[in-house]
Amino acid sequence: MLGALALPALSATPASAATVPTAATATPAVSCHNLPPLPYAVHTKAVTIRSKASSKSTALGVLYKSHKFRVSKKSGNWLYITDKTTGVKGWVSGTYVYRDVRMCLD
Repeated sequence: MLGALALPALSATPASAATVPTAATATPAVSCHNLPPLPYAVHTKAVTIRSKASSKSTALGVLYKSHKFRVSKKSGNWLYITDKTTGVKGWVSGTYVYRDVRMCLD
């Protein structure tokens, strides 16, 4: 019984024999920390564009996921945007409109 358990352990290649990429064969690591930030995106179906940076302010329009927009300033968790599709300017919540996070595999 012990022989059957020891046999697979003997047939396995030792860790030192495993192929490890050397510095010459490994691809150079490009740091992504110096890349520009990712663009803002709508992370829900639609967001209300408001006249002030408050959820109780007047609604001016709706920013849909398919719309093109530009962010010009921030105030707390609110972003002042210009909806290029409709021309409406106003504030949207940063809870739903934000930049994706870039993953750096260093």
